[in-house]
Amino acid sequence: QVHLEESGGGLVQTGGSLRLSCATPGRPISDFTMGWFRHAPGREREFVACIVWSGYSTYYGDSVLGRFTISRDNAKNTVNLQMDNLKPEDTAVYYCTASESRIATRPGDYWGNGTLVTVSS
Repeated sequence: QVHLEESGGGLVQTGGSLRLSCATPGRPISDFTMGWFRHAPGREREFVACIVWSGYSTYYGDSVLGRFTISRDNAKNTVNLQMDNLKPEDTAVYYCTASESRIATRPGDYWGNGTLVTVSS
């Protein structure tokens, strides 16, 4: 049973930056392909980013490509999402996700409880 813990959400103005983190206490994060999804009221859940178990490949949703960066810190057992040039349409609850599949590009087997990101105009 995998437990995911997100942190780093908050309020930011348009054009600002936030850094989200996700921890997997009790398991090495290198065991998993890790990702981020987001869900805003009135919209469907949206894929944001993924980093495979090896850290060699990353994938991004079209709406965040070039603005968001996903990375691993295996020594600290965390996965991070650096969000730059934020826009009001980025406002959502952001969820850390994980999969033990080596071929997963949209990991969704395990989910955290989410952290709220609000971007003001």
